[in-house]
Amino acid sequence: MSASSTPLPPNLENIVQKFKRREDPKKRYEQLLWYAKKLESMPEDGKIPENKVQGCVSQVYITAALKDGKVWYQGDSDAQLVKGLVAFLIEGLNGLTPGEILQVTPDFIEETGLKVSLTPSRANGFYNIFQLMKKKALGLQLETSV
Repeated sequence: MSASSTPLPPNLENIVQKFKRREDPKKRYEQLLWYAKKLESMPEDGKIPENKVQGCVSQVYITAALKDGKVWYQGDSDAQLVKGLVAFLIEGLNGLTPGEILQVTPDFIEETGLKVSLTPSRANGFYNIFQLMKKKALGLQLETSV
């Protein structure tokens, strides 16, 4: 179980545990590259300014759609490691309700050990990607409550 204040959703918890088991930073990078390869391609029409993650050195885009009350993300990046971070977050958060996503706090990032492995700009980018995903979940939640 995660040490964060709120229990993590099961998919996200599983991913965090996978990274925690990898002591070697190189293995963590390999895990991220594996996630990057698994990421479904994002349609080009989603690569618009309102889907762009601000504060990332790389080009990163995230879209979110609500289907049957659950959020489904798509994303892409022009950098493989960052694409792996995007895939990590998408796999961890896809299929949750907006409310469940909004309850997730970013402290799980520390638990993965990635913050130590990543450059400060990539770690900051990871946080910015996560924040945009939460912002999009909030937007979807507000749309449905109108």
